[in-house]
Amino acid sequence: MAGFTGIAAVGKSIERVLARAFLEREPVPGKKTKAVLIRTEDLGDTQSKDKIGDNALSILLYRVDFNNIMRAAWSAVGNADGRGHLALDLHYLLTPWAENAEYQHMILGRTMQVLERAPVLSGPLLYAPSLPATPEYAGEPQAAPTDAVQLLLEEISTEALMRTFDSLPSDYRLSVPYLARVVRIDTAEAELTPPVTDADIRLRIST
Repeated sequence: MAGFTGIAAVGKSIERVLARAFLEREPVPGKKTKAVLIRTEDLGDTQSKDKIGDNALSILLYRVDFNNIMRAAWSAVGNADGRGHLALDLHYLLTPWAENAEYQHMILGRTMQVLERAPVLSGPLLYAPSLPATPEYAGEPQAAPTDAVQLLLEEISTEALMRTFDSLPSDYRLSVPYLARVVRIDTAEAELTPPVTDADIRLRIST
């Protein structure tokens, strides 16, 4: 997938896909709607509405887990190529912001329509952050044209969703959880295990 920029690349990719779709077809006719990545702090900030906007879809990464299914497989690959390969699942909350409930529902409906149409981020849809051409970033892994990240509606209970908001600096807002998988973080340095050599041991019996 990529080096340390992989997590940022996925969030930015979701933002770009939705922003372009909102330009092609406005969720609320006559009202410009934007998609915006936010931090946890933005939800509790008194100026959050100014940061997010009157008509917007916020994208909050609220949890990062390792992927149970791919963890062992990529560990085996790492043992062979000498690099670390960390397979991750990224958990997002997508929240509509608007002046009334109808507009919120329209923004959310358009969002889910877009992500259902493009459930895989790959090729030009997968954003690749640029890094400075300096020695400290030399060799940092970058996304390959064949890389892909799946976006799917995450099935979590209402109770779990409410607990999530209990830990956030905000009261509950209408939100939909989405999961991005598999996001792989590769290490830049390869540490190959030296090959095993045969030992030639000979015994000499003296008389």
